[in-house]
Amino acid sequence: MTIFTNTYTRYGASGLREELSDAIYRISPEDTPLVSGMAKAKASQTLFEWQTDALAAAVSTNKQLEGDNITSSTAMVSTARVGNYTQISRKLVSVSGTLDAVNKAGRKSELAYQIAKVGAELKRDIETTCWSVQAGAAGNTTTARGTAGLGAWIKTNDDFGSGGASPTYTSGVPGAARTNGTQRTFTETILKAVAQSIWTEGGKLQNLFLGPFVKTVCSAMTGVVTRNFDISNAPAKATAVIAAIDVYVTDFGTLRVMPSRFQLTRDGYFIDFEYLALRHLRPFQVIKLAKTGDASLRMLLVEWGLQVKQEAALGLAADLSTS
Repeated sequence: MTIFTNTYTRYGASGLREELSDAIYRISPEDTPLVSGMAKAKASQTLFEWQTDALAAAVSTNKQLEGDNITSSTAMVSTARVGNYTQISRKLVSVSGTLDAVNKAGRKSELAYQIAKVGAELKRDIETTCWSVQAGAAGNTTTARGTAGLGAWIKTNDDFGSGGASPTYTSGVPGAARTNGTQRTFTETILKAVAQSIWTEGGKLQNLFLGPFVKTVCSAMTGVVTRNFDISNAPAKATAVIAAIDVYVTDFGTLRVMPSRFQLTRDGYFIDFEYLALRHLRPFQVIKLAKTGDASLRMLLVEWGLQVKQEAALGLAADLSTS
């Protein structure tokens, strides 16, 4: 195939106008189910505290003599005082005056676009920190404060691989993360053990969050109640192969099973949002920084902390194989 000699083509022409779509496409995930599902509350100190309590064990021997003379009272057990620290999370934006002034595709203001972008990034950072095993830290003039993540809180209803161990705090702020054990396959035995432990403590089964690979393992389990697909908007004669589960029924309650992008992939968390809250000492804010040259400076900042109101209402299946 050839073209006529001296045909003038686009390859040799000058003055061609650029065509650039007036849109910016971004695939990075922005869903943050833990942060989105938690209640939001205000904190008034960098150390915010609350109290937990539990009833005495039920007994079958509580029987008394008729006319018995009382000589002492039942021993009272004090509440446990626990807490967490707020931590400061921020993102910085610096955009030159020229860049904000020139005509751009996909956004009118570069500064506004970048602020919105780092806002989404900051929310993902908070989600990741809440799922983490980070221990709480008071901080000082050279070390930043840190809020204790879920991996430093859950100790009552957890199931570990060989060598794994729960965090060891009894009061105050959890100051050490759990000890990881040998990874093993996620099984229904592990799932049911954690579910039973939560129920025994008085908790309710609500949500099970899993990493991507472990979610596929869970989908192969047999205790499934729904493998549903809505075909109301599908083409005529459409078929679907259902290879995932949304709900798992245990002897102690029903779990909504959901994948989570930002938790540690070796963990499976049993979450009841009633017992979690995100506390803000300073809410999300955009702070205009002093101009030091031909650029606009902005700081997006939030000071926040994770409140685990009662860790015994939550559960953890740890040390799960991820491949």
